[in-house]
Amino acid sequence: MGVSKKPIFLILLLFFGYFALEVLSEGVTQEEAKQLRDEVREMFYHAFDGYMNHAFPRDELKPLSCEGEDTLGGYALTLIDSLDTLALLGDHERFSASVEWIGNHLRFDINKTVSVFETTIRILGGLLSAHLLASDYNTGMRIPSYDDELLRLAEDLGRRMLPAFDTPTGIPFGSVNLLLGVDENESKAKPLSGGGTLTLEFGVLSRLTNDPIFEQVTKNAVRGLWSRRSRINLVGAHIDVFSGEWTQKDAGIGTSIDSFYEYLLKAYLLFGNEEYLFIFQEAYRAAMHYLYNDPWYVEVNMNSAALVWPLFNSLQAFWPGLQVLAGDIEPAIRTHAAFFSVWKRYGFTPEGFNLATFNVQQGQKSYPLRPELIESTYMLYKATRNPSFLDAGRDILASLQYGARCTCGYCHISDVEFHQQEDHMESFFLAETVKYLWLLFDLAAGPDNLVETGPYKYIFSTEGHLLPATPQISLVNEHCSYVGAYCRSGNLRQETYHSDGYCPGLTHGQRFGISYVASDTNTRNEPMSSTETSVIQNSTFIVVSDPITGYPTSEVNKVPDILQELEEDPNQELKDGPSIPQLDHDTTEQSNEEHVRE
Repeated sequence: MGVSKKPIFLILLLFFGYFALEVLSEGVTQEEAKQLRDEVREMFYHAFDGYMNHAFPRDELKPLSCEGEDTLGGYALTLIDSLDTLALLGDHERFSASVEWIGNHLRFDINKTVSVFETTIRILGGLLSAHLLASDYNTGMRIPSYDDELLRLAEDLGRRMLPAFDTPTGIPFGSVNLLLGVDENESKAKPLSGGGTLTLEFGVLSRLTNDPIFEQVTKNAVRGLWSRRSRINLVGAHIDVFSGEWTQKDAGIGTSIDSFYEYLLKAYLLFGNEEYLFIFQEAYRAAMHYLYNDPWYVEVNMNSAALVWPLFNSLQAFWPGLQVLAGDIEPAIRTHAAFFSVWKRYGFTPEGFNLATFNVQQGQKSYPLRPELIESTYMLYKATRNPSFLDAGRDILASLQYGARCTCGYCHISDVEFHQQEDHMESFFLAETVKYLWLLFDLAAGPDNLVETGPYKYIFSTEGHLLPATPQISLVNEHCSYVGAYCRSGNLRQETYHSDGYCPGLTHGQRFGISYVASDTNTRNEPMSSTETSVIQNSTFIVVSDPITGYPTSEVNKVPDILQELEEDPNQELKDGPSIPQLDHDTTEQSNEEHVRE
């Protein structure tokens, strides 16, 4: 896909931190950034308290009438989706109380048919993220009485969704009954994103339970989808999960497709699996060649690349943030500016904006509090420190406060031209929209939060949930051949640590990758190869031949020097730094059939 050397600029900022400028822009000083951050915090609690006081334990809040409604499964959806935002804000009291309530009251043995996609990204992801926060001393959010209740719930939920994957293609049904399995009349035509956006949550679940089945079924689903791509490496919007035939052949980066691209790259970053990277590179290259009409993106026929629909839809707004992760910064900046111009024009982004007429698309006038543009704004500010992204964040915050704030929370906007409010508040408003705004201004004010200054590197799920790149998650496949390797015994959930041929239990620090392993612990009486392990000690974490970034050891060792150069001259262009590795296509490319069998 032509990923340049510039992703080092991104990766270093994302994973190793950066310095804050005292004066952030002509209009936003560091002091004002603190005030904006506090305003976003108040925004969160206005909506969260509205939900807890008027809707809990129903799924979501009706913020105008101050009532609750069940929209997914009737199991406190908004509370589960909000857990890691509470942790991010440092609200230990409410985080602990919420985790305790969920552990005591939530059950999934219910006769409810639910969306596999939505249940995975909202419920399963929320439970796993909160479990990882509540069980770990180093996050500052550990709950002393917590005993893996959320992990057990997540495993139970994951197993109840497994019947959805029992299809000839491996691509899952869109819905499953949590008690009875897949209904015999369940539709076989499903969006691409429904089968391609499960790898992070199911992969983490496999690593935490030591059961590979969850990761395997989602990997098979991705292979099933990618093997049915067109000859020009484009994928359609909807597919028949039994026949593998495309039922809608429109290719784009927005509705029904968006998070398929997102999870390919993020699954590589979190798990280090190069198969995901290879697919992403091929898919990204095709998207940029056939869909990119600088600075916009269009929809085309997946086989012929003929233009189908010149439309910006609001879900496309995640793309610049994904490009930041891929290191493709320049087109990300241009596209973000185009998307933000739509926000500036209406005060919100409509679900559809026609690029032929430059007007709101009929029937797509709503703004359901989506986070995608805010996510990209945060990612671009983090990568560039360009003050214009702070100005954009301030404008977005003002629009939400002026147009969407209502009695008990924040309302959907049913018509962006007239700012008509609708009595609904999606759970992702608290899981993502507010979270990314708060992270943006906290970063500008001088960050002090789990993501920027905590002990781990975090990948955000498509629902904004925090998934840490701990050795337990990211190094699960490391071979137990050297001191410091992560390995498991045959017992479920029994993590072990290799030393002199034995695997005693991991200490807490070793389990989460924050301990320094001294060389004198090597009792094998043989030197460790530099290719086997590279451990660097600092105040928060160690780097162990990191598959997440793909950095060779020599490049990891350069990180402190590069950061020093950045601090002295933040405008310099980094040269010859590590980047997301390019796979050798001569040795990796293969036929569709071979690729599926792997």
